[in-house]
Amino acid sequence: MITQKIRDFLDLHKLGYVASVSSDGKPNISPKGTIIGWTSEVLAFADIRSPDTIDNLQSNPHVEINVIDPLLRKGYLFKGKARIIQDNSLYDEILHYYREKGVKSSINSIVLVDVSSVSEVTSPLYDIGISEKEMKSKWKKHFENL
Repeated sequence: MITQKIRDFLDLHKLGYVASVSSDGKPNISPKGTIIGWTSEVLAFADIRSPDTIDNLQSNPHVEINVIDPLLRKGYLFKGKARIIQDNSLYDEILHYYREKGVKSSINSIVLVDVSSVSEVTSPLYDIGISEKEMKSKWKKHFENL
């Protein structure tokens, strides 16, 4: 499900958006810069500054995560159920991974997402014949002009 191609994509484009639902049914979306493909069926991200996301996942573990290449306007949507871990050997292993990758922030817990589905996401502009080269050029110019 989470192929090596997807894992490589996540290593390159770490910023994603995690959608959860509060206990009173309100949607919550939060950016996360530590999303990784931990195994072929599990994503992980670090709880660095995520009190609302963690509270939401404790009451309702269903989650969606969207990670998109901002230039190519392509990426992935992951759906699954979250588990929050702290102070166990898997937590220590993933924490070590983040430290090796240069994450210096304090990490309160690790969220593991047992992925039930993965969908590719693409811009509708591809439907009308825009090439990846054109898409990348368009958005590169946009960001250069900011």
